[in-house]
Amino acid sequence: MSAKRLYIKTFGCQMNVHDSERISGLLRNEGYRLTEKPEEADMIIVNTCNIREKSEQKGYSDLGRFAMLKRDKPDLILGMAGCVAQKDGEKVLKRYKGLDLVFGSSNIENVPQMIRTITLKAQPVVMVEEPPGPPKTTPADRKDRVRGWVSIMEGCDRHCAFCVVPTTRGRERSRPSAEIVQEVTHLAEAGYKEITLLGQTVNSYGKNLDEGLDFADLLRMLDAVDGIERIRFMSPHPCDMTLKLIEMMAELPKVCEYLHLPLQSGSDAVLARMGRGYTLSEYRQMTTRLGQWIPGLAFSTDIIIGFPGETEDDFQKTLDAVAEFEYDNVYYFNYSRRPNTPADRFEDQVPEEVKEARFERLSTLEKSLARQKNQVLIGTVQEVLVEGRSKRDRAKFTGRTRSNKLVHFESADDEIGQLLNIRIASAGSTCLEGIRIPSRSQ
Repeated sequence: MSAKRLYIKTFGCQMNVHDSERISGLLRNEGYRLTEKPEEADMIIVNTCNIREKSEQKGYSDLGRFAMLKRDKPDLILGMAGCVAQKDGEKVLKRYKGLDLVFGSSNIENVPQMIRTITLKAQPVVMVEEPPGPPKTTPADRKDRVRGWVSIMEGCDRHCAFCVVPTTRGRERSRPSAEIVQEVTHLAEAGYKEITLLGQTVNSYGKNLDEGLDFADLLRMLDAVDGIERIRFMSPHPCDMTLKLIEMMAELPKVCEYLHLPLQSGSDAVLARMGRGYTLSEYRQMTTRLGQWIPGLAFSTDIIIGFPGETEDDFQKTLDAVAEFEYDNVYYFNYSRRPNTPADRFEDQVPEEVKEARFERLSTLEKSLARQKNQVLIGTVQEVLVEGRSKRDRAKFTGRTRSNKLVHFESADDEIGQLLNIRIASAGSTCLEGIRIPSRSQ
């Protein structure tokens, strides 16, 4: 019997990307194999995101397009997963009559059971309730064979005014440390060299466990796993960047010199309305301490443009902060109103044309800063983990430095997964070009 075909369309963050890997891993055990062509699929799942309105609309648009396939293929199983599914639940069934399956990110472990129910009873299944206890460990069908995502917790207790995560992913729930160590050990045994720990506020790990461990302790445990060469994590919250964690990052050799630390705004007034829990001065003190403990630490950040009430002066403070902190990368987005969040009820919404103008100004600044930061590396030798062939030039290979810089260079297939020394020859705003330095044994 030929394998059944599964197509997954994923929107959103790295958490969603890894969730799709987990969905695929569970369904692989049920006889499904991934396909890149939705028209070939026996099952299609749209893994949605509702952080911003645009991503939510794209998810619904694709769901409608895939529903059309059921006209010629009535046995096709069509499902919606992720944050929009969690938010809308039964409402999605009313909107799309051909939908068979709706489930949230906390219900992934039950996907095989849901599929069997659909097959036996020939009726739709909706499962969006947050289960009790810690997140369950599930198999993952990983596309990358060098770098692996590892989810260590679900949910968020912060309740920032703009964010839907506490509503869609629930309260913080941490996985037991032994399960995480076991998963990372299995990745190392499979040849993975780098892991990225995932969580909405990843550095608040452990608060709801009875183990007496925190995120810094978990990093120490994972640093001891043989075979893993690099450890990254995202996204931390500034309020949970403890001195203990900073000291651990400096001490542990496998923790990379790269930190994504969301700022969101350079204005104290805006930060207060967002409910972020820190001021610009406190954020500055934190980055200064990090730089003192970890020389050469590369920073990236998130910025929200046009949050309700943001004035021209507020936005200028954000531009000033971005220039001051000299981020290696800035991920910036126009504020998007999200239902059932405090910010959606604020009356002083910023006009879209103002957001767009500010977006362009920040974009110009960010690209200039990124190019300057990258050009400083020309002539230096960087340790690069070979990830595979470059997407833009298949004759070359691509990899990342410990500071998360993307580098293109000449290599060979048998060097994928190896750490190479690369001399940086040129630099743009988004990537570097380099020349491989032969080892002494070559």
